[in-house]
Amino acid sequence: MPRNEATPLVQPIFNESSATPDPTRFKVKHPSDAQIYQQIENLLDKETVSFDQSRAQPGDLYSLNDALGPHGPEVTQQIKKTGKIIFHSVGDTGASNQKNYGHEISVADQLTADCATADDANRPAFFFHLGDVVYDFGESSYYYDQFYDPFRNYPAPIVAIPGNHDSFIVPGTKAASDPLGTFARNFCAPVPTITKEAASLHRTAMTQPGVYFAFDAPFVRIIGLFSNALEDPGLISSQNGKWASVPDYQLEFLAAQLRRIKKEKYAGAILLATHHPAFSYAPSKSSGGTGGNHSSSLDMLRDIDTICKAQGVYPHAFLSGHTHNYQRFARSISFGGKNFEVPFIVCGDGGHNVNLLVRAKKGQPAQEPPYGLPVDYMDVKPVVASKGLTLKHYDDANYGYLRITVDKSTLQIGFHQVGNASLMQSRTDFVTVDLASHTVVGN
Repeated sequence: MPRNEATPLVQPIFNESSATPDPTRFKVKHPSDAQIYQQIENLLDKETVSFDQSRAQPGDLYSLNDALGPHGPEVTQQIKKTGKIIFHSVGDTGASNQKNYGHEISVADQLTADCATADDANRPAFFFHLGDVVYDFGESSYYYDQFYDPFRNYPAPIVAIPGNHDSFIVPGTKAASDPLGTFARNFCAPVPTITKEAASLHRTAMTQPGVYFAFDAPFVRIIGLFSNALEDPGLISSQNGKWASVPDYQLEFLAAQLRRIKKEKYAGAILLATHHPAFSYAPSKSSGGTGGNHSSSLDMLRDIDTICKAQGVYPHAFLSGHTHNYQRFARSISFGGKNFEVPFIVCGDGGHNVNLLVRAKKGQPAQEPPYGLPVDYMDVKPVVASKGLTLKHYDDANYGYLRITVDKSTLQIGFHQVGNASLMQSRTDFVTVDLASHTVVGN
């Protein structure tokens, strides 16, 4: 009997029952993304999108238990028993052209192999996707090629915040084909179902309560915010009416989540995730000749910092994608009478493309910075007392992903290049945050 995609399933399914060979080409021919950009280039920094309020109340949590279904309590109990949780994170996995499809497959294969080869205590429990799942722009017909088929063997939940390519509405798009609606069908379903986008595959839709949500798992809580559809900058609110189409739901949501953390005296790691980065490297004006590939989203950061300051809670780290490379900043702040060092990490090299950190300008070659460069000039008009911003490390030549480990006392974030022989050999950057003191240890 043919299956009915609308039929709710008793429990979620995350992978195929047996491994199959990698795809080598798209099943659906994609138009040139260059042609699309020529048509809409003047809209990419002007057109924002509205979105639905979450099904959950602002202070509610969507848990790993919820994502796993009936087996959730058993799995999370085992995680607690091992004393740590491990998970993956990266953004910008969608390959918009045949040339880059192999890169996306390589990233997906390495993430999947990590799950398959790790022992029970070190197996990643989920993948937190940082947006831009599907290029260009979030069309239903491309979900199979760019998401379901590459990750057909990944054996764990994949939760996601939408990126600008998952939400920008190309002029002429029919209401039924709204990209955020397609994203919601595949990531924000009320119950596990196999969607039409999955075609012959069996991964069920995720059951997130909305395009923004708080994901709770043993030892870690991730607050995921939707940073909307502009190419640059990202935003989480209307910014006092500047972006009239954007609702302000996420401001109360973030405040409610931080209030809950404070009320519970939550002792685990607190991460905040947006697709657009708060900081993305650009040379100082005095250096001349070059510019960054994507801008920082400082007004978005001011919205976030204003709420953090009001609630007296600050995340241990910020994660984002969008910029197609890896960057790690250390931001030193004075918060609540204490000195914190907070990693701001960009990891947007999940398969779509890898861009140099800086670009050539006016015929002059790009001038890339050294590791450890002070970049205080990037932290403009901070809401919290910023005491310094440093570009600690970057990789703008390789595809890669984050492998994050959290236990009761530390948060460890490692960047892994794709293509190296072993897990340890692939890790090229690493940072450890002490949860109690909110400071970086040894890096």
